[in-house]
Amino acid sequence: MSPQSIIDLATFKALKETVGEDFIDELLQAFYDETPQLLANLQQAFARQDSEAFRLAAHSIKSTSNSFGALQFGELAKELEMVGREGKLDGASEKVEALVLRYESVRQELEGLSHG
Repeated sequence: MSPQSIIDLATFKALKETVGEDFIDELLQAFYDETPQLLANLQQAFARQDSEAFRLAAHSIKSTSNSFGALQFGELAKELEMVGREGKLDGASEKVEALVLRYESVRQELEGLSHG
């Protein structure tokens, strides 16, 4: 997967220009710190079949991911958010696992962009 398909460079650069070179690293560090916990929350909510906690975790992942230009990652989180909103978590297992697995690629790309 090429970097352009993981991270939308225009979105990332626009955020970087808006917040500045120094603050982008702080924002990214918060993303790196919070996203694994949100993914764990998503998995736990799925295990409990807690659709509201599931929706909230997916929503948070979606919002921050899209801000950094991780649009495909954010789109998958949005799909999970909708599943949570509908309260039908039964078929979401594969999408949850896909989101968890994609996080590391997103993180690696963002780290490369922030130091590039």
